[in-house]
This record gives sequence, structure tokens and C-alpha cells, in this order.
Amino acid sequence: MSRSAHPAGPRHADVLPEGHYTAPATDLNELDAKVWSRTVTRDADGALTVGGIEVARLAEEFGTPAYFLDEADFRSRCRAWADAFGPDADVFYAGKAFLSRAVVRWLEEEGLNLDVCSGGELTTALAAGMPAERIAFHGNNKTVAEIERAVEAGVGRIVLDSFQEIARVSHIAQALGTRQRVQIRVTVGVEAHTHEFIATAHEDQKFGIALADGQAAEAVRRALTLDGLELIGIHSHIGSQIFDMAGFEVSARRVVQLLAEIRDEHGIELPEIDLGGGLGIAYTSEDDPREPHEIAKALGDIVTRECEAAGLATPRISVEPGRAIVGPTAFTLYEVGTIKPLEGLRTYVSVDGGMSDNIRTALYDAEYSVALVSRSSDAAPMLVRVVGKHCESGDIVVKDAFLPSDLAPGDLIAVPATGAYCRSMASNYNHALRPPVVAVRDGEARVIVRRETEEDLLRLDVG
Repeated sequence: MSRSAHPAGPRHADVLPEGHYTAPATDLNELDAKVWSRTVTRDADGALTVGGIEVARLAEEFGTPAYFLDEADFRSRCRAWADAFGPDADVFYAGKAFLSRAVVRWLEEEGLNLDVCSGGELTTALAAGMPAERIAFHGNNKTVAEIERAVEAGVGRIVLDSFQEIARVSHIAQALGTRQRVQIRVTVGVEAHTHEFIATAHEDQKFGIALADGQAAEAVRRALTLDGLELIGIHSHIGSQIFDMAGFEVSARRVVQLLAEIRDEHGIELPEIDLGGGLGIAYTSEDDPREPHEIAKALGDIVTRECEAAGLATPRISVEPGRAIVGPTAFTLYEVGTIKPLEGLRTYVSVDGGMSDNIRTALYDAEYSVALVSRSSDAAPMLVRVVGKHCESGDIVVKDAFLPSDLAPGDLIAVPATGAYCRSMASNYNHALRPPVVAVRDGEARVIVRRETEEDLLRLDVG
């Protein structure tokens, strides 16, 4: 690294080179169906509606900023994944994307399983009535208390992430008089085409046990010798927001090779493999995600082909979509405050939220779309940067986009595809109040996660 490099990274506000950003859409009022949830449309007056309700009414009733989740769309995506993989595979919704008791009930009703990775997520799942046998418990550093809770509840699988955890889970299961079903998470050495912070299968990172140097094979040997464990399969996850299936092909091939080694050394064929999640969604019109049936066919073909080549029976496949289900089903609604044109650069549009309700732009340099939604406009497009109200110059929601040049304070704008991770990663930075999540369906809206209050903040501050 250059000695002159700033620890916060490159300057974000340099003049944009020509061609850096996409040209504005021909019609700024048009809503790209790839980016918005399925019941979103514009009414006769040009205002956005979701689930049959106009956004001005939603803003008046629930305030801004707020996340609005299209329940019908969420449920339809659950069914699409379940139907695509069929009864001979398992779909585990990755709860880290967004989890609430209402969402857990939707998952249970639509036939999906649930993947959790903390004690809090497990508590939420159990409190909402998800059968424990349909829960998988992940995490690279599960505490003893979390493991005990999971084993006592009877979760369907615990994904083992280290040699220490192999012994720890076995000891706890034996102490509780049971035998815990487990998978071993392996890192397969695949560099997924995604951001460094969300690539999870290369060897230099915190997750899993490496295939290299026989470490994964040794983990399998240890798990098979411990009475507290029932080893049912191998788990692999290569990253997040991935569009290219090539990484999954390499991962599947290496996992199947490990299954063949296990058969040859131990005389058993493990019945399951989990290929993780990480399939991308459309945040902008340039993104081109795959449909669940395409993903199911591609993964099924890959695993079947590799198993046939290795002389193995095809194991039961599990996948873990989270973002791919909930991500497209929600948008964040903001009210415009300050508008600040900077000659020769862009116009800064400040909203009443920011990095406290969407940290992904600052954290991952994530790209988002944005639209004026309280009305339509025929004004010329202007290049904007949508920013929040926090005391931080990196408080950016949408880095570069186009909005109508007649945008005014009090207008409502919305950022689509915020169902995944935005509420999950929301914070109280600057003592901001985390926004509510409002489910909208068939002309009705209801809060499923309420807005925080100042009393909530003070309740935690014991003085």
C-alpha cells in the first residue's frame, strides 16, 4: 500500500470520469420489474403503489424512513424456490438476510426450512413456531450456551466450522444424552466473483475447514469417531451476490471428490451436501439474476454429473437462499430534505435516513437504484448522490443515479431491493431510531417490526 494512501480509502467525491456512470433512463418514471417487488406499480397520478396502497398514505401512517415489504411477493418467491428444487432437496432460508417472527411464520407456511447463525436468530425462530428439526445452525464461533440451546431444542443440523467445535458439540450432545446431526463446513478454495468482504470459500478467511492439506478429511475422521455426532454431510458456501455459476461448479466438484475420499477411507457415503446460497439479485437494471428453476437445474446437473463420474449415489442437495428471496421484496421509503447542487459535480439529495438504515453502500460500495415515487415528473434528469443525515461524509445511500431536476424537499423517493441485510444490519449511529418494517398485502399494511423510539434508546442506557 502506498504510504500516501488515506486509511479511509480513496477519495469518493472526485469528479466522475466520462462514462463512469450509466446514462439516465429514457423515462425516469418507468419502474424496472427486475428491481422492484412484484406488486409495485404507479397509479393514474404517477404515485407508486405496493400491494394496492399508495406511498403517500403509507408515509402518513407509518412515517419515513421505513421498509415496506411486499408479503405476496415474498411468499411467491418462497414457493418458487420450493417448487424449483422439489421434494428431494431442501431449501433453507438464510435468516441473516432479514428475520422476524412474521417472516418465520411465512416460511413455515410456505414449506421452507430456516438457517440461523446466532442465539438471537434461533430464539426468534423457535418463538415463532418453526419446528426445530427444520432449523440449521451456522456460525464460526458458536458459544457453549448457543450450542446447548440448539441441541436441547433439537435443531435438524449444526454446521461445524472448526476442529474445536467438532469436539465442543459432541461433548455437549453427549452431556445432554443425545446424538446431534451435523455437517462439516469446508472451504473449497474458490474465489467467488464478489466483494472481498462477502467472499467466503477462499482459504484466507474465517469460515470453515480447508480442503487443503487434508484438514477437511481429518475433520471428517474426528466427527465419525465421536459418539455425540451423526455426520450427515458436507457444507460449502462460496460467497454472496454471485451471478456466475462457474464457482458453484468448481465447489461441487471438490465437495464430491471429498465424498469419494470419505467412501474410500471409511466405507460410507454421506447422504447430503449443502451448496450454500449467495445467488445475486438485481439492484440496478444492469444486474441479471437467474431464476430459481435455472439455479436448481444447474446445481442438480452439476452434482449428478460429478457423482456419476465418482461412482457415488447422488446425495440430497440443500441450498440457502436469503437475499434471493427477501431482497427484491422490499423498498425503503425516504422523504427528501436538503437538496444541494454542486456545479460540475452532481446534486446532493439528503434524506431522513442514511447509513443507519442501509450500511451496505458504505461497507461494500454497493450499488442501488432510486426513484421519485410520490409523483411522476417530466423534468430533465439530473445526476444525484442520495445521502443521509448522519455526521459522516461516507453516509451515502445511492452513490450515483438520476432523478428529475424538479425534485423538491418533501418529495418521497424510494430505494428498491432493500429487503436483505438493510434492517438486519441497521444501527443506532448518531442515536438514530431504526425504521419499522411494514408488510403490505392486498390493500392492507401492518407493522411486523415496529419503529424504535427514544424511550427504547434510554431504556438501554442505565445511567
